[in-house]
Amino acid sequence: QVQLVESGGGLVQPGGSLRLSCKASGLILGKNVMAWFRQPPGKKREGALCFSRPDGSTYYTAAVRGRFTISRDNAENPVYLEMNRLEPEDTAVYSCTAAIADGLLKLFESDYDYWGQGTQVTVSS
Repeated sequence: QVQLVESGGGLVQPGGSLRLSCKASGLILGKNVMAWFRQPPGKKREGALCFSRPDGSTYYTAAVRGRFTISRDNAENPVYLEMNRLEPEDTAVYSCTAAIADGLLKLFESDYDYWGQGTQVTVSS
């Protein structure tokens, strides 16, 4: 049984940083596409913020490119999301997800097979 568990969320001031972690069981992370999504309060879940493919290549949506970094150790857990220069608009529930099939454009929820329950990130002064 595959399980993804996120941690590291919390309250941070604008301009601050947080690092989210995603631990997986029942899954060999090095063989899967790993991604982070988020759902702002009162809104639908957005498309992929970023993803990391087994070959090490990464993708970032424009909203977070240059501020967020996804990293992974293919040998062991976890997958990280380093978030810098956080803005109030980054407030959301952040979820880690894994896809069995590799691909160049893994942008949508339907592209992924396993999901964590999410961790809340609140950016506010």
